[in-house]
Amino acid sequence: MDKNSPRTGLVLTGGGARAAYQVGVLKAIAEMLPRGSPCPFPVITGTSAGAVSAIVLAANAAHFRRAVLAIDKVWRDFRVNQVFKADALSMLRSGAHWILALMTGGWLVPPPHAILDNSPLWGLLRKHLNFDGIPREIYREHLLAIAVCATSYSDAESVAFFHAASSVAPWERAFRRGRRVQLSLDHLMASLAIPFLFRPVSIDAQFYGDGAMRQTAPLSAALHLGADRLLIIGVREPKGSGPNQNNQGAEPSFGQMFGFMLDTLFMDQIVADLERMNSINEAIPGPGGAFRGPNGIERRNRRIESVMITPSREIGEIARRHRRELPFTLRTLLRTLGVHDTGGHQLISYLLFERAFTRELIDLGYADANSRAAELREFLQIEVVRRVRANS
Repeated sequence: MDKNSPRTGLVLTGGGARAAYQVGVLKAIAEMLPRGSPCPFPVITGTSAGAVSAIVLAANAAHFRRAVLAIDKVWRDFRVNQVFKADALSMLRSGAHWILALMTGGWLVPPPHAILDNSPLWGLLRKHLNFDGIPREIYREHLLAIAVCATSYSDAESVAFFHAASSVAPWERAFRRGRRVQLSLDHLMASLAIPFLFRPVSIDAQFYGDGAMRQTAPLSAALHLGADRLLIIGVREPKGSGPNQNNQGAEPSFGQMFGFMLDTLFMDQIVADLERMNSINEAIPGPGGAFRGPNGIERRNRRIESVMITPSREIGEIARRHRRELPFTLRTLLRTLGVHDTGGHQLISYLLFERAFTRELIDLGYADANSRAAELREFLQIEVVRRVRANS
């Protein structure tokens, strides 16, 4: 790792099945780099589904293209039953549990912890991820820091669990903090625990859920870890159409409102934080100079360059075309929540872990990144990397 070159941070947002789009963007970037290149992102942060790719990239930072191909292979062959139990028996048990809990007021049968059982995902990630590779890549200086973001139900704080070089210090700000840990599957599954859908995860006697819930400043973790420029890969077009534009006069169903909530969790915060960062950049005089942020706590004396890549097409519309690929039992459950042919496709797009859908999103991300190839090459200084390798 060249200590004099800019430290580019990669920010991978959450988004359930939509995170397949990020894989396509990473695949395009990998092809822009010379073969055998290490990861061009010494700082990596991931939230929810984005945290899975973050872990794979960090654990294999010496071989960026190999890591991306491993991620691509899993996402291209995804099935819903690899993420959560969607068979008829599991769905019947879940439904019966909810009904009995409601009928008895929770006295005889305790309320369920979540709507879906994501134990298959625990098994899948335990099989494919190698957390032991992270300290090795930090020691070899292919990686500076990796963070997985989760939300503490006990403290109502956003917690960035990070593993980093000794030069990186923990931090604490209003409602958010960075905690140095030896990253494990528990930290990752906590970040993936979407509220209501998946069960919270206990870590050190506290329960944690999806990292997007209290993430008021989703870009800050990468900056605290040492990044001075950011590549952000989102999963929704910032000016997207929302849960349902075709039926404006109708009252939204539970499924539509749930999809709207997930959109807010996984995208709105990061767009707002990017706008806030850009406004701070404008307030910094010249190339540098001291500046106190709006909260009066964080101080920055440098501009933060950033590039954000988001889908060029509405993912909810893509999900609508693929909705029948969901298992029948899951489609039945979603129909009871008000997800039908005229609405609720936002919610479907977060749960559609089926290969036809994920492959189309990978291809979309790949095309979007290639359409901005010149911008990405300049931002990542790929030509500079090529010349340095040729002279070494």
